[in-house]
Amino acid sequence: MADAKVIPFDDDRSRGPAVHRTPRRRGTAGRRGGEPGTGAAGARGVKAVPGGAQAQGDAPVTDADSGAGLGDGHGAGDGGGLERRITGGLAFLRRRLTGEYEVDDFGYDEELTDQVLMSLLRPLYEKYFRVEVKGVENIPSEGGALIVANHSGTLPMDGLMMQVAVHDHHPAGRHLRLLAADLVFVLPVVNELARKLGHTLACAEDAARLLERGELVGVMPEGFKGLGKPFGDRYKLQRFGRGGFVSTALKHGTPIIPCSVVGAEEIYPMIGNSRTLARVLGFPYFPLTPTFPWLGPLGAVPLPTKWTIQFGEPIPTDGYPPEAAEDPMLMFNLTDQVREQIQHTLYKLLVQRRSVFF
Repeated sequence: MADAKVIPFDDDRSRGPAVHRTPRRRGTAGRRGGEPGTGAAGARGVKAVPGGAQAQGDAPVTDADSGAGLGDGHGAGDGGGLERRITGGLAFLRRRLTGEYEVDDFGYDEELTDQVLMSLLRPLYEKYFRVEVKGVENIPSEGGALIVANHSGTLPMDGLMMQVAVHDHHPAGRHLRLLAADLVFVLPVVNELARKLGHTLACAEDAARLLERGELVGVMPEGFKGLGKPFGDRYKLQRFGRGGFVSTALKHGTPIIPCSVVGAEEIYPMIGNSRTLARVLGFPYFPLTPTFPWLGPLGAVPLPTKWTIQFGEPIPTDGYPPEAAEDPMLMFNLTDQVREQIQHTLYKLLVQRRSVFF
């Protein structure tokens, strides 16, 4: 594999494959707002059913029934709950087999995310890491917003836990669309799952398109510098790049929401980095932890640390003139403000934490 390349978020060069890619999808309608797709589904001869409606002949299924069919726990206590779960599950399988479901032009599959992928991540979120969420009310109920978070943990599990936190705890049940490095989209299986979960390439063009649609976008400006930093540097924020996320927020007048994640740093304590193996495999780093690779696959099991995710107060950007996005001093100041707010919150949460594991 070629050396992994991290594309700077604020790089304005054209990224044809990322911005204009024609994804494999089944539906023709976009999510939220009904924006049309590019018609690839039509070329396959498959008809999209808006909102995941059932095909003719399917038994009527409500949203709660459909979710219960996949075991997310909603409606299980009502009379006939088992029957509804079975009916919802069969209707879901029918839609997957016949292609009557929607996928947007980024590859995001909302139905699969809500009913399957979130259900798979939820036990890890609730039982293993026991994530505590604070400040979710600071996330707007509608419209575009940019969530900026610290990045850590050797493997990017913090982003996945943030997605579950927003989805399960926000009153509007919003979906967080994460921006990821290009390495994610060249790994088999990981690429497809990331697309289905709503992830896209960390570039200004894709971020702008999502914000224009009123989506909630998540970015971790530290990138691999934060994800693969030594255990001795835990909770010390790395450089936030050149402020590309601030420029994008200013151009669209969307609020910036700082997010601090505590607990991810300790799941894989990185005590070393095998640069030779990383170079051979094409990875930005190859972690050496107290258990990996010494214990083989068992060493890849993360430690069951106790997590806290706190969303800070929004930093508004709609009061700046359009030309503010080109002001380097303003971008530097706002970037520094966001970084300092995240760092201060991290220190505060660490002081309040009783234990790494409890």
